[in-house]
Amino acid sequence: MNYRHIYHAGNFGDVFKHAILTLLIQNLLRKDTSFCYLDTHAGIGVYNLLSTAAQKTKEYESGIVKLLKCENYPKELDTYLGIVKKLHEGYYPGSPYIVRSLLRPIDRMILLELHDDDIITLKQQFWNDKQVAVHHYDGYQGLKAFLPPKEHRGLVFMDPPFEQPNEFDQIIVALKMATKRWATGIYAVWYPIKDLKAVNKFKNDLNSLALKNLNHF
Repeated sequence: MNYRHIYHAGNFGDVFKHAILTLLIQNLLRKDTSFCYLDTHAGIGVYNLLSTAAQKTKEYESGIVKLLKCENYPKELDTYLGIVKKLHEGYYPGSPYIVRSLLRPIDRMILLELHDDDIITLKQQFWNDKQVAVHHYDGYQGLKAFLPPKEHRGLVFMDPPFEQPNEFDQIIVALKMATKRWATGIYAVWYPIKDLKAVNKFKNDLNSLALKNLNHF
């Protein structure tokens, strides 16, 4: 795997994605019962925007930096921006850090990461955290290994690197299996819109799964 998210951390896509993720978790927090969060492509947890890699692209300047300078933003972003601001200046939270910031003592999360270097950093990030399980695992295979969780409720977050030409097909196969194993879970998939033909086929394939409450954005 060659993809390294550090080059894109904090960009417009990250802001949009993490704002939605925060709202999804907040929705789960409305009920008193516990939930489980599973991240299939977790990354490293926190990203240093002052690193050489991030400075090479500086994509964060048109993303989180621009939003932080904005005075009039929707109040729904308060929690997300609050999490960002708690980090030291120059750092940006990935999905694992954001979700961990919102977990109650009764909730837990499972993080899967296949990259050999990133998994080391991710494990260090959540070392000795009893509410977090970190596994060096293929995200799609992990759905079969770790679903269903003991919790009735929860969220599976899928944010693949899209390095493989058949990534959309892998997602469909994984969702078909996962939703059968854990029908009460929420599934959120983040994907790039580059090839409209491939995206439209993916949406049609999703519709063919006949999932309940399916939404496209």
